[in-house]
This record gives sequence, structure tokens and C-alpha cells, in this order.
Amino acid sequence: MDNTTEFALTPVNHNLTNSSCSRDNVLKTVVFPVLYSILFLLGLSLNGLAVWVFFSIPSRSHFIIYLKNIVVADVLMTLTFPFKVLSDSNMASVGMRVFVCRVSSVLFYLTMYISILFFGLISIDRCRKTLQPFKGTNAARLAHRKLLSGAVWGSLLALSLPNMALTSRSPTSANFKCGDLKTAAGLRWHEVVNHVCQVIFWGNLVTVTICYALITKELYSSYARSKACRAGGAKRRAGTDGGTVKGQRQPRRKSVSSNVFLVLAVFFVCFAPFHFARVPYTMSQTRGHLFDCNLKLFFFQLKESTLWLSSLNALLDPLIYFFLCKSFRTTLFKTLRLPPGTYSWLTGSGSGPNTAEDQTPT
Repeated sequence: MDNTTEFALTPVNHNLTNSSCSRDNVLKTVVFPVLYSILFLLGLSLNGLAVWVFFSIPSRSHFIIYLKNIVVADVLMTLTFPFKVLSDSNMASVGMRVFVCRVSSVLFYLTMYISILFFGLISIDRCRKTLQPFKGTNAARLAHRKLLSGAVWGSLLALSLPNMALTSRSPTSANFKCGDLKTAAGLRWHEVVNHVCQVIFWGNLVTVTICYALITKELYSSYARSKACRAGGAKRRAGTDGGTVKGQRQPRRKSVSSNVFLVLAVFFVCFAPFHFARVPYTMSQTRGHLFDCNLKLFFFQLKESTLWLSSLNALLDPLIYFFLCKSFRTTLFKTLRLPPGTYSWLTGSGSGPNTAEDQTPT
């Protein structure tokens, strides 16, 4: 799951070209360390607050169970950023770089794919809430979702732990790459994990796309029905009364239509670019003879840029907690001692929020 190990799938070729095809440029050693440092400071603050808030919220809905798992994954991902900063900026010792290869990078990708899987589960849950708004939950369903969450963590840990265990070779020089530390079995396992991770992403991409297509269709149908009802009511009532009804309903409809797509937006902004860039990058590493040095460097920089977008997920997820989870928002306001009308003041919605969670029973 550690993508950096792909550098050494053909170690002989790379050792020959290390001096002439160095990646130690300003982008890698300065720009990205600064960006990851900013993410670490902001992400640790926001996700620390999210953990504090969620600790006070009982797991009474599928949605909250999934969000709690995501916030744990985000905290773990955020804690790996300092190690990447030290490694990329060439400030880390040999022992620290070995730790990054064996543990930190593997943990980073583990938490990324845990988040991707729970984004897929949240999309299914939001779709179910939209299509069956009056179907509630019970203790048995909540227990099943907790078992499912445990299965997600257990399955991905089972994939990741061999990556750590099989990265057991000692570095032979100071200019080693993560793949140099892997045994032959470790390199083969790494390739298997890469394929599994691609299946996880593309499978969830299809799931998210289908779910939000169904949500969009239902919201449009609901809007068309409400518009027809308002038009029919306007013919039977005075024009001013009809205008008042329209003025009251329109902001609520707008809030639903925008907030419910936050999950979709974060998924595509954070995860989709990296997985599109990862395909040519992996080819440039496993079939190095087909690419010259400049092209390899371009794909590496593209991969690192989109990887930073994936890391941005740890900073954007609190937006989902705030705008889509009423329990989170209420507890946060109580913790910060803010008045209940703060949400309406922040969003400019006079009638209060009507988020995906609020409009359906959980």
C-alpha cells in the first residue's frame, strides 16, 4: 500500500540512473514539505476538535458510525505528515527514513483507503435516506454497521501488515529507496496490494457515482412535485399567500441540494486525481525502459501533487461533519457555547438548516 516503494520495482535500472535523474528539486524538498506542514497544523487542530465532539455523541445512526471511523482515519493520517516532511526535505536520518518506509507510509495509505471505503458506505447510506426517508434504524442494524466497520479496518490491516513485515532489509547506502528495503516476497506483495487498492477505489467510484445519480434524480423529482403543488395551490389561494409559501420553501430546497453533495465533492477533489495519475506513474516505474528521465520526473511530480490532494481530505472532512451531521453541529455549538442560531447566521439561511441527516430519521 506504500506507493513510494514503486520506485524500486526495477532496482538495477534506477541505481544506474539515480545520479542523472534526481528527484531532489525545490518542489519535493521545499514546496511539498511546507504544504504538508500547513496540513498537519490545521488538520491536527480540526480533527482533534472533531474527536472531542464525536466522543460526546452516541452512535445512534449509520451515518455517525461511519463519520467516527473517518475521523479516526484522518487523525492517524495527519500524524504521518511530519515524517513525510522530514523525509522529503532530506532532514531525516537514515533510521527515520527506514521508519517512513516500513511504517509511516504504509499507515498513510491504509488510512486513505479506509476513508475511501467509508465514503462509499456513506454514499449508500445517503442514497437510502433519500429514497426511503421514513425508514428508521434499530439496535440490530447499528450493531451490523459496527461489525462492518470493524471488518473494513481488519481487512485493510491484513493487507498492510505484510508490507511492514516484508520491508525488512537493511539499507546498503544513504541514497536508498523504500523498495530497496523490501524482500522479493515484499515486492510481489506490494504489487498485489496496489491492484487491490485500485479495485477499492474504482469500485467505490462507481458506487458513489451511482448513488449520487439516484440522489440527484430523486431531488429533481421531489422539486418538480413540490413545484407542481405550489403552482396548484397558487390557483386556489391569493397570490400573496402563495408567494409566502414559495419564499419559505425555496431556501430549504436549496440547502438540501447543495449540502448533500459535499461527500461527492470531497471524494472527487481528493481521491480521483491521485488514482488517475497513479496509472501512468506506476507504468513509468515498472516499465522504465519506455520512459525517459524527464517523463519519469513529470509523472513523479504529478503523483506527488495529487497525493497532496488526497492528504487534503483530512482537512476537508470536518466540513462534512459540520454541514451534514446535525448532532455534530449541535454538540460543537454547546462545547463552544455558541447560540443555536449560529448555523443560520454562518450560512445565511433564515429558516435554519435542512441537511441530509436532518430531513430523514436516523
